[in-house]
Amino acid sequence: MKKWLPLIIIIAFILLLVKWGIGVNNMLIEKEGLAKVQWANVESSYQRRADLIPNLVATVKGYAAHEKETLEGVIKARSEATKTTINVDNLTPEKIAQFQQAQQGLSSALSKLLVTVERYPDLKADKSFSELQSQLEGTENRINVERNRFNEIAGEYNIIIQKIPTNFIASIGGFKGMPLFKSDDGSENAPKVEF
Repeated sequence: MKKWLPLIIIIAFILLLVKWGIGVNNMLIEKEGLAKVQWANVESSYQRRADLIPNLVATVKGYAAHEKETLEGVIKARSEATKTTINVDNLTPEKIAQFQQAQQGLSSALSKLLVTVERYPDLKADKSFSELQSQLEGTENRINVERNRFNEIAGEYNIIIQKIPTNFIASIGGFKGMPLFKSDDGSENAPKVEF
């Protein structure tokens, strides 16, 4: 029995190590899955905004028919923004930047549209326009919340896969870090407002 004791200890140690490795692997799969689900929430929020735009444009069209260029700009920006999609299994900083750039083009076009609306008091008073504008503002807030949640969840995942000893299992399992949303260039500077 004494000669088997070292072998039993080694086998027990190996089994504990394997059990630990399986647990870590499962935890990493769960964290990665949560980050992917959150990315889907980000895309869903952007899609909601894209879905609201045709109604907004149609409402504005009735009041501001001669603002054709602005309306066409919004339609084109929406088309560009909805073309840019990212496979969640292939998130890279470059692809997120490309996605953000397409979305920023839509945000810019919407801003121009809302500035145009200021010239039409009847439109601003229109109930359906007010509701659409309110929904759009809520959607912009939702986009920000979902992006922040994605950064939080992906950030936690990125930290876990780099910590020792979890990084050994992450390396063996092929777990890679996820890029985070970053602010647009120049957004760290406050805009100058002149009256």
